[in-house]
Amino acid sequence: MKDFGGKLAVITGGGTGMGRELARQLVAEGCDVAFCDVIDANMTETLSICESEAPQGVRITAHKCDVSNESEVLRFRDEVLRDHDRDNINLLFNNAGVGGGASIVDESGRETWERTFNICWYGVYYCTRAFMPLLVKSDEGHLVNTSSVNGFWATLGPMSAHSAYAAAKFAVKGFSEALINDLKNNAPHVNVSVVMPGHIGTSIAINSGEILGQKKPEEMTADDLALARERMATMFPEAKGLNDEQVRGLIKQRGEDFRDKAPTTAAEAATVILDGVRENRWRILIGNDAHILDRMVRENPEEAYTTDFMQKLRENGWGLG
Repeated sequence: MKDFGGKLAVITGGGTGMGRELARQLVAEGCDVAFCDVIDANMTETLSICESEAPQGVRITAHKCDVSNESEVLRFRDEVLRDHDRDNINLLFNNAGVGGGASIVDESGRETWERTFNICWYGVYYCTRAFMPLLVKSDEGHLVNTSSVNGFWATLGPMSAHSAYAAAKFAVKGFSEALINDLKNNAPHVNVSVVMPGHIGTSIAINSGEILGQKKPEEMTADDLALARERMATMFPEAKGLNDEQVRGLIKQRGEDFRDKAPTTAAEAATVILDGVRENRWRILIGNDAHILDRMVRENPEEAYTTDFMQKLRENGWGLG
């Protein structure tokens, strides 16, 4: 698919970050776009931006949808067909995701663990199930599933747990790879790509708390802050000495820094993804950090979860900022 003009793209998680930038770049090329999100304010902002930038005749629609709920996904699909007066789509970007659900050992966090897994994995599965017949009906279709570097490296480092997110992203990667031959044999005009970004400047660290029903820093109690301090100290021992207001400030700052100080912007990531679609690449790594990590995990997988591996990563130029 070399040209996106006149096509119809469906994007999940289009309220901010890579989803918003994919919408903007596709619209600029004359592609109709239907996107969904669960946060109203973000959805409204993306719609306003895209409408202000769209060439004449390009249609953009916004839809409220929790992708972990199959009935909402089916409603989203039906709304897309109705609002765009089409019986097919050309592009599906399964981009929605959240970060959370740290440890499987912590039974008190089970609800958050499963919510994270359900959004990051079942969101991809439900949307693929719902929209696949519409891709097959098109003359030319492409499915793009967003995994992560945590889809081949299941951690944030040896002192932290990241099991819900990593498990979901491994599932997305495996599912996407399995579809290469599945589609080749059963729908050869539909292609698939799996996207594995490193640290991209998005609002996922800010939005995830709201989506997972967590308190904002200013709403956290003394007990909440004590738990947050304890978790921070596993990665930053100096966090043990922070007072409550400093912990609140650090939580807020970390979310903003993740968005604003990333080595790769969301707009740059969207460009890499769309170039990958044009080139029909099934595997799309985004960011120098992703390439470094991919190479090193492949070279020495047995060492990948050790402190020595983290040190070698840093020596090779890998980092979060």
